[in-house]
Amino acid sequence: MTTPDAPTQLTSAARRRSRPAVVAAALAAVFLGTLGNVSAAPAQAAEQPVAADCPPNLARKATCYTGQDANGAYYTMAVPNDWNGSLVVHAHGGPDLGDSSDPARSTEDLQRWAVMVDQGYAWAGSAYRRGGYGARMAAADTENVRRLFTARFGRPERTYLHGQSWGGNVAAKVAETYGRRPGAYDGVLLTNGVLGGGSRGYDYRVDLRVVYQYYCHNHPRPTEPQYPLWQGLRPGSTMTSAGLRARLQECTGYASEPADRTALQQRNLDDILAVTRIPERTLESHLRFATFTFRDIVTNRLDGRNPWSNRGVRYSGSHDDKALNAGVERFSADPTARRDLSYDSDLTGRVSLPVLTLHAIDDPTAFVEHEAAYRATLRGAGRGGNLVQTFTKETEHSTLSDSEYANSITALDTWVRTGRKPSPRSVAASCDAFDATYGSGCFYDPGFHPSPYASRVRPRPGGLGWPAMTAAQERAWSRIDGVGIAP
Repeated sequence: MTTPDAPTQLTSAARRRSRPAVVAAALAAVFLGTLGNVSAAPAQAAEQPVAADCPPNLARKATCYTGQDANGAYYTMAVPNDWNGSLVVHAHGGPDLGDSSDPARSTEDLQRWAVMVDQGYAWAGSAYRRGGYGARMAAADTENVRRLFTARFGRPERTYLHGQSWGGNVAAKVAETYGRRPGAYDGVLLTNGVLGGGSRGYDYRVDLRVVYQYYCHNHPRPTEPQYPLWQGLRPGSTMTSAGLRARLQECTGYASEPADRTALQQRNLDDILAVTRIPERTLESHLRFATFTFRDIVTNRLDGRNPWSNRGVRYSGSHDDKALNAGVERFSADPTARRDLSYDSDLTGRVSLPVLTLHAIDDPTAFVEHEAAYRATLRGAGRGGNLVQTFTKETEHSTLSDSEYANSITALDTWVRTGRKPSPRSVAASCDAFDATYGSGCFYDPGFHPSPYASRVRPRPGGLGWPAMTAAQERAWSRIDGVGIAP
């Protein structure tokens, strides 16, 4: 492991790109102010990267660094001993909930994606300046960590964005917002990305929230203070994740063996799953998001305004659809709240960089149909030629095969360096060479094509066209004072 006082060990190529510390400090001071429409918090001096212990799986392979940027976001960097001269800038998923930046988050992500460093790429990731929702904020903090890296180590030969889960939304937003600046980024890798954007990407969780309450009547209970379900959870509630799990168990018996459930519990569970199309194994996590993260979005980020709607949605698949549709809570979005959420997190598709995606077909959290939404978004913006999508037969969301990660970043790098666009089949065919090293498997299905997003998530009226936010809308909204979600 490196120690905090250890000198930086770089290859000769990296040393040629590094700058003196005084230049680094000056550049950091210039770069770490306001980015785009996201302004800095009360300014503080940015910490320069300080050598720190690497995660165990990178011991003796790299020198690692940590620090905190001018907006308060903690970050982690790693430079491999045999650096290939290129950088991967990582955007983490979530969003985590909390008032401040989590210093452990970016280090944990470095450990999870150490395969990138093992392949010779330097790595930089931000923990973002606070928890809670805010795609543009997270994008600005991701761009900040790239600039900090460049100020400290010099401009990399190539710089690639990587985002997983909600980080896929963030990385795609970085590519659209900062990717047109010369020398900033060269390509984008999105893995199991939440690519439908905020205004449509959570509609199935809106449906879960109201359908669950229709059957269960315990969130809130009749004896508790009532609130509109679009809030997720009323402000000031002390409900915990454990408390929510207990209510879900009470209503559905989801944590019990089927033989141990009551007939009513089984019917409730069957109806909720059939109507929402959410996998049983992730029912609790989706309900948790539709409770606590919805409260963060509505109460903390949108000043109590409602961005959600289920007017005009007809629910089906239950034992009594007529009664369900007559009794389920209905509401319409506040237009300004929906605009602000859309401006913050929807994608225009105007990305000028090569984009490679990797998505598990049976991802139970970010459904694979998010890829269909992203494909339609880029095509709607006339940028479909910049996209190659690959799919695997895996069934997980948070982690895919290391062999596939190594293969994907190499395929993207080859595309950027040679200009030869890969195909799903060529990407799948190249994976075996990496599996010989990592042995974690290659599970590609090069013939797979996801169904339209509306086949999985019931569209709202007018919600079939993509992109959800056009570039013209983005430009018009950007002129409105206070638009979006504050950092």
